[in-house]
Amino acid sequence: MNKLLKNLFIPSVIFLSIFSLPTKAEKKVLKIGAIPDQNQEILDRRFNLLSKELSKQLNVDVRYVPVVNYLGAVTGFRTKNLDLVWFGGLTGVQARLQTPNSIVIAQRDIDKKFKSVFIINKKLNITPAKELIDLKNLRNLRFTFGSENSTSGRLMPEYFLNIAGVKTSEFKGNKPGFSGSHDATIALVNSGAYEAGALNKQIWGKNLKNNPKRTKNVYVFFVTPNYVDYHWLSQGDLDEKFYNGFTKKLKKAILNLNENNPNHERILEMFNAKKFINSDAKEFKNIEEIGRKLKKIR
Repeated sequence: MNKLLKNLFIPSVIFLSIFSLPTKAEKKVLKIGAIPDQNQEILDRRFNLLSKELSKQLNVDVRYVPVVNYLGAVTGFRTKNLDLVWFGGLTGVQARLQTPNSIVIAQRDIDKKFKSVFIINKKLNITPAKELIDLKNLRNLRFTFGSENSTSGRLMPEYFLNIAGVKTSEFKGNKPGFSGSHDATIALVNSGAYEAGALNKQIWGKNLKNNPKRTKNVYVFFVTPNYVDYHWLSQGDLDEKFYNGFTKKLKKAILNLNENNPNHERILEMFNAKKFINSDAKEFKNIEEIGRKLKKIR
């Protein structure tokens, strides 16, 4: 009986061992993420187009992984579920501080001198601000920011409001709203659900040009001074994950996107840029300081 069991057991072990072995090495994928600062349809087109180009240049699979909110992008990067993320200034600093050895790869040509706009529903007929101090005229209005962790839709607008002596508790209802994205801020102010709001100047301009119905009831009250904003942040161990020199090649692929190449031109247009340029973590020191002051970084 024991001999019979032994004869049955050995072939069974061999059979199971063969089928438990991987038939093919697991394929490594470069996972790209981004803060959801616009409608998801726009983000899908932009990052799927870029993923296709990077896959061709880097000779690896590249996949865009959407996240539900800004915090999701930071968390996804910290837990290494995302390898490369398009962050705003604040979220990039948050993610970098939580992820040792992460690397600032690049930013757009427009990101070193970025701006926000304060917008108002036309029914209020308030004279546009001439100086930053005029932001005090927004007191007692129903006001919305974008995402709570947005640089251009919350952090910097609140910073400039504070310089003008305006506290967020002075808005109608004793607090501001949070729309979740720049597109949503425009829609809410345009509809009259909120009387005023703040958002990314570049996205405002894009909507003004392409979505006249969405902006017909809104005008710009104030344009902020410049600050540094969006950038690419990568994990620091991509060479180990893929191959030697991968990070350098990734950076080169992004920096070499060129308007004279039809495929590259479409990508750059989706990013509202003419090119990507070098960036460095030191450039975001001021954003970090403002983030700590406003308790968005602890």
